[in-house]
Parts: sequence; structure tokens; C-alpha cells
Amino acid sequence: MKYAIILAGGKGRRLWPVSRRNLPKQFIDFFGYGKTLLQQTYDRMLKIMPKENILVVTHTAFEDILREQLPELSQKNLILEPINRNTAPATLMALRSDIIPAEGDVIIVPADQIVMNDDKFSVAINNATDYINCYDSVLTMGVKPTRPEPGYGYLQMGDLVPATPEHPTPTTHYVKSFTEKPDRDFARMFMDSGEFLWNTGIYMSKAYYISKQLITLMGGDKDMDYSMSPNLSIDMAILEKMPERVVMECSFGWADIGAWHGIYEAFANADVDNVLVNKKSLLRAENATHNVISLPDGKLAVISGLEGYIVAEKDNVLLICQKEDSSAMVRRLLGKIETEDGMEDFV
Repeated sequence: MKYAIILAGGKGRRLWPVSRRNLPKQFIDFFGYGKTLLQQTYDRMLKIMPKENILVVTHTAFEDILREQLPELSQKNLILEPINRNTAPATLMALRSDIIPAEGDVIIVPADQIVMNDDKFSVAINNATDYINCYDSVLTMGVKPTRPEPGYGYLQMGDLVPATPEHPTPTTHYVKSFTEKPDRDFARMFMDSGEFLWNTGIYMSKAYYISKQLITLMGGDKDMDYSMSPNLSIDMAILEKMPERVVMECSFGWADIGAWHGIYEAFANADVDNVLVNKKSLLRAENATHNVISLPDGKLAVISGLEGYIVAEKDNVLLICQKEDSSAMVRRLLGKIETEDGMEDFV
């Protein structure tokens, strides 16, 4: 039986000012699709399993927002973090619930991603299920890089996992190395080598196996106070610290909505130099290329003479900055604003 853990506690700081302290990116309909990133993820899981098998983990501060967006989610399926301790402790807290049995097939998925083809995603989940029922391991889903994106993690494929009677045509590789957010030159080298896949952050494992591994990494005490848990991401826990991890190449049309530059890279193409994020807004551009524009519903932006910029407006904040190195700049600028008196409404 399949079970899902949706991780929905992130702060989304690199997508400020659209992603804000009180309403981070997973709770926003970024693209005007009619559903937030969280709702899209939940619906994707509903195509694979009943709602009783879906758990959502978030911070207590977001409980009301989450209940509004997922009213069908029962109380026992909502896992609330008392404090922020990153995604590895959050995952373990969900695994400790009474809902997931030891023999359950667990899918761990972030709430802030785009998947273009739900049918291919379901096929990938079924293939991964076949694998984890043959081996005690954690399987991560990887996708072939289409650009030298420095904002993603890169998995180097090692040897193929040997065939068995239960798994006669292996399509999974041992993970040889993992590099999180390399600089662009290394990302280009990884892509050109053909040995690397992007890490989607979507994992599958038997509940008993990943629980045991995470308990060991958390300090070996299954009853440890959550506030004492290390600040450890599920990506680092699995891909750098666990003994048995493999990657399966997938092709379901994936994008991580992590930063403005990443959104541009994911959705720009040869015919559209400017990316208008919210399809319920309007853009008229003249002598302006390679920009990413995010506006409230119904707004019109008229831009001229801009190249390689981010223009993002939300409520009381307008951000205009160069696209290159924007992630570090936004985080740095937001950090300064947060320390200023009287600026609480802008973060």
C-alpha cells in the first residue's frame, strides 16, 4: 500500500516578494492555474492513493492556511512542526504517525514543484514501487538536465543495480556522488558529461527502512524531543549520509519552483524571451528580452529597454533587479529589511 508525505513547511525566501513570511510559495497559485502548488501536489497524490494515505507536514504557523486550502485533509493526516527543524526531522515525524505501517511504500514529495505530466509521474511511482519491494534502499527520482542550472542538485549515476528474478530489467543506478547547487561552470560540465541527473527531491522507500535510517541520523533515539533534532534536510540525509541510495531516471516534466532565475530557466523558450509568471496578468514589451515578470491578477506591465531583469510585485512591495545572481541578492536584501524597525509588513 502506498503512502505519501508532502513536505509543506518551507519559507520560500528566494521568491520574495510574492512568497512572504505569512504566505510562502507552496500556498500560492504562482502561474494562474486556479490551484496553489500545494493543492496541485495533493491532487497528484490523490491519483495514486486514497486521501486517507496522504500526510501533509507544515509549521504550526501555517495550520489555518493549510486547512483552508485542503479542507478534506483530516486532523490525523496533518502533521504540525512546533518549530522549524528542516525536512529530515519533519519526514521522521510523519513516519512516526499511526497512519503509515512499517511495510508501507512511502513517497516523500515537496509541495513546491511543477510536474507537467501526471500520467508519466504515476508510471514512475509504480516503477519505483517495484524496486523498493525488492531492495532495502531509498530511491530518488532524477531527471535529465536540459540546461546548466546552478540552483539544482546533481546526482552522478554509478553502476546499474544488478538484475534479479523479481526485478529482471533494472533501470536504477547506484548514486556515485551528489552535488548540491554547483556553480554554473560545474553544472555545465555535469550536464555535458551525460553522467548526471537533476535531483527532484522525490524519494521512495519502505517505511521501516527509511525510519530506521533517519532515527540513526537523528541521534539513535526514536523518542527524541523534536526541538533537539538536528537541522538536516532530507536531501542531505539521504544522498550524503545513508548507506544505500539509488536513482531512477524519469521524464515527467519537472521543475523546482525555488528562485526567480530558476522559474525563468524552466519556462523560457526560443519563442518567448520574457516569462510572464501569472497568466492572469498582462505584459507588453518593446526592446525587452530575457526578463521574468510576476504581477497580481489583472495588472498590466509595460516594459522597454530591460534585458535580464526580474520585475515582481505583490501587495506593498515591488522588486526590480537583475536576474543573474538574484537568489543571493534577494536573500541578502530581505535579511537586511527584516532587521529594520517598522518593516514587518514588507517581509
